[in-house]
Amino acid sequence: MSSKRLSVVVTRRLPEVVETRLKELFDVTLRDSDTPMTREELVAAVQEADVLVPTVTDTIDAGLIGQAGPQLKLIANFGAGFDHIDVATARSRGILVSNTPGVVTEDTADMVLALMLGVTRRIQEGLAVMQAGEWQGWAPTAFLGGRLGGRRLGILGMGRIGQAVARRAAAFGMQIHYHNRHRLRPETEDALQATYWDSLDQMVARMDVLSVNCPSTPSTYHLLNARRLKLLKPSAVIVNTSRGEVIDENALTRMLKAGDIAGAGLDVYEHGIKGNPELRNMPNVVMLPHMGSATEEGRVEMGEKVIINVKTFADGHRPPDQVIPAML
Repeated sequence: MSSKRLSVVVTRRLPEVVETRLKELFDVTLRDSDTPMTREELVAAVQEADVLVPTVTDTIDAGLIGQAGPQLKLIANFGAGFDHIDVATARSRGILVSNTPGVVTEDTADMVLALMLGVTRRIQEGLAVMQAGEWQGWAPTAFLGGRLGGRRLGILGMGRIGQAVARRAAAFGMQIHYHNRHRLRPETEDALQATYWDSLDQMVARMDVLSVNCPSTPSTYHLLNARRLKLLKPSAVIVNTSRGEVIDENALTRMLKAGDIAGAGLDVYEHGIKGNPELRNMPNVVMLPHMGSATEEGRVEMGEKVIINVKTFADGHRPPDQVIPAML
């Protein structure tokens, strides 16, 4: 690479310390408004930048990449997920893609347990009563939930986050089960005291809590479809902090309304940012606005990984967190 400072366009507001460091290192265009770029703004960005730093709210598809100028050589995503980027098209155009894996593992796993507790201990119902000023005092049979201890937890996707969830759940006395594209090494399985299921159907039918922690890929789209959701026990709870498209949200909504599933804790949604409107009126559903990775520490660490990826590229090397075909 030449000594000329790279032109970098950042599509969203990032933590101030991250933006400042980017400004020190590169010729950076920062965003004043904390709103997603329009399609027109994204087109202008890929036509002028050497490096684009997008987030999950940006759709970097084949059509957009096709309008990129020849100078665009790196898409340094701020986030671990990259299903919003057409990596194959970028690769065919000689554009590298990087992400920020690992830094949100602990934060997301914390949120999984928070959602489990929120549903099983009826925290949302208690909050609603208190906020409405309707609490009439303690009663022996009021707001009875259930313990996590002793329940079987099925983890769908046993990568970094899935394993972090398993460690936390074990501390609550839960029994750990999992389904994954590849079985874990025996020593890892033993350390987590986790039972592997080759058949997702068989696992789903036996679990008390199901946590979705797999990435969004063509093979995981509606992996939990209507047929598979019907295998869940009526007393089961489902938690999703991964990607909304993994679950058929309309089928999930119907089953929750019918009492075929006891409850759900959702941080991601299949259709838009609001989720199915009917879910918002259900006392047994805890809904969060994609907060799983929302800690100050996590956001700064994500930014630091972006900086390392861009700086390594600027120095003439491949980014350490490059997305490769085997990851797709």
